[in-house]
Amino acid sequence: MKIVFSIGGSILAPEGVDGDYVGKVSSFLSGISEGNEVAVVVGGGRPAREKISVARAKGASWAECDHVGILATRENARVLADALGDLAVEAIPESIHEAASLFGDRILVMGGTEPGHSTDAVACLLADWVKADLFVNASNVDAVYDKNPWENDDAKPLEEISVDDLIVLLEGEGMNAGEYPLLDHVALKVIKRSSIRTLVLDGRDLGNMRSAIEGRPFKGTSVVS
Repeated sequence: MKIVFSIGGSILAPEGVDGDYVGKVSSFLSGISEGNEVAVVVGGGRPAREKISVARAKGASWAECDHVGILATRENARVLADALGDLAVEAIPESIHEAASLFGDRILVMGGTEPGHSTDAVACLLADWVKADLFVNASNVDAVYDKNPWENDDAKPLEEISVDDLIVLLEGEGMNAGEYPLLDHVALKVIKRSSIRTLVLDGRDLGNMRSAIEGRPFKGTSVVS
């Protein structure tokens, strides 16, 4: 099976790179890669947002701020790739085309590619390119909710949602550098047009994530076309 993960900066680098999580997720990815072809796209987390804020305060354009964030994601990708050692592709790709050419026997790890695309969008584009069987959105959110769970105490998790309903649900969310919603519009468009099997779950619960990948009951949301 071909699997592309998007691991949010919210769990990989909540304050700075979380070495404990990197160790655990690298062991998880090592196990998942046995019998599967795996790619991982990582986010920037708080360090990226702080660098973006500094750049913006100095008058940088949003495209420049996006680039600042991209460089931060690649730094995070390097840390994870180093933790995986020989199991990972040595290079950190800087484009979808390069990533697709390296996808295969070893675990591919990368960050962002170009301004205007969140790392979730990059992961979806890569999943589309390599004809992945599964895209896993792993962040600090354990499911898609019927409303913003950070702002509404009565928000309810959804076991399943159509991509069209998810587009409506996330419409109007922030699109500035470092402020992308659960899945941005580029990611959602790619999921819809290519009918990519998608799971949204908490990337910190590695046992639950393994259950989801292996087709067992799990806590999270399946996004259906």
